[in-house]
Formats: sequence, structure tokens, C-alpha cells
Amino acid sequence: MIDTHCHLDYLDDPASARGELGLTGMVCIGASVQHARNAVQLAETLPGVWATVGIHPGDSAEDSPEARAELEALALHPRVVGIGESGLDDYWDDTQRATQVAAFEWQLDLARRVGKPLVIHTRDKAGVESAHLGVMDVLSQWPDVPVILHCFSGHAGLLHFGLERGPHTYFGFAGNTTYKTAREIQAAAQAVPLGRLLLETDAPFLAPVPKRGKPNRPGYVRHTLEFIAALRGIDPEELERTTDANAERVYGMYQTPSD
Repeated sequence: MIDTHCHLDYLDDPASARGELGLTGMVCIGASVQHARNAVQLAETLPGVWATVGIHPGDSAEDSPEARAELEALALHPRVVGIGESGLDDYWDDTQRATQVAAFEWQLDLARRVGKPLVIHTRDKAGVESAHLGVMDVLSQWPDVPVILHCFSGHAGLLHFGLERGPHTYFGFAGNTTYKTAREIQAAAQAVPLGRLLLETDAPFLAPVPKRGKPNRPGYVRHTLEFIAALRGIDPEELERTTDANAERVYGMYQTPSD
């Protein structure tokens, strides 16, 4: 089973995650320059680990010519399978929208140039949808770049936009799908075609039921798998095969050097 989005370098003992609950692969997300370095190092040293490199919207203040040059070089590493996570985040009152958009557009351009998908982070505060609308506005100008809508929020507009955008738009579902109040996310997890559905943890954040309230682990992706399989009325083994194949396809995981 593949965890398509985790922050493996945030864990105290990253190597301990391999194999838990049948885990066979992990994509470690580089959400800043330093975390990109960490992700690449882990992908080089741990079997079954791949990396992405990029600048999280919350860290967009570190966007600079020097940061871009380093990330461009890292993006060519054979164990790097994606760019990001990038996107827009309007959760905080001091959001620097222009800075976020500039970093987002640059990472879309980088993803296009290196032929790797962009992992997109989208977050709003309650009752607001400016980040979701902004992501749709930016992506409408980049129709040919494969993207992963990470930790999909269930936003109806972004769901429709992503489905209409075509088969190179994937939807990642994390542990918060299992929460009782996550009706919109659960509805989206039922609506997304199986061939465009990915499973992730965002570890160490958003631990699924029955681990909610504890630090998340990459292996806990299995709890989300079992929940969504029941939600959709399909066999968990079928969902595992399908979502693993989706991950391998969008990330080109086994086109990189073997473990």
C-alpha cells in the first residue's frame, strides 16, 4: 500500500514507518527548501520512499532566486516524482496572496518543464472560499499540467472543476475523510472516479479514526482505505490495487531507479 503524501522527515524515526500495516511505498513531501533537501535524502537512503520538492504556500516568503535555483536542481533528481506542495492558503489573517500566487505559478511552470505532477494545497478559514476560488483561477491558465489536489476538502466547486479539467487531475483523500463531520469530503470520496482517487496520510497530521488525536503515521493510510472502501461499497483489496496503480501512474514511481 502506498501513502501518496506524508511528511516523513517530521517523524522521530522515519525508517520505522516502512512496512507498518502493509505499507510498501511513501511519497515524502518537500514543503520548503530544507524539507525538500530532507525528502530527497530520505528517498536516497530508504527503500520505497520517493520525494517531492517545492514551497508550501505558508512558506512562500522564502521564495527567492536562490531557493528556486536549488529546487530546480533537486527537481531533476531521479527519486523526485513531483513538485510541491504548492497552492493557496487563506487560513491565516496575514496571508500574503501575491507572494503565494507567484510561488504557485512558478511551481506550475517547473512541473511542466520537468514533466512531473504538482501537488496542490488549498485551505480556507471557515465560511470563506477565497483560496479554493483562487486555485481554480490559477489552474485554469495551466490546463495541461498534471496535478494532485492534496487532502481534498470536499469543496463542490473545486470538485466540479477538477473533474472537468480532465484525467490528469487527481484527488488525494487523507485521514480527515473518516471524521463524523466530514460530510462534504465523504461525498467527494464517493463521487471521484476510482481511476483518479489517491490515498494519503499527511502524517504526522490528520490521523484517521481510530487513531484521531494521536500523531499520524504513514501506515495509518490503511484506516482511510478501509473507510472509503466501505463508503463506496467495494472490496478494500480492490481499492488498494486501484489507488496504488493510480499513485504509480501519476507519479511515475517505478520509472525511477528501483529500490
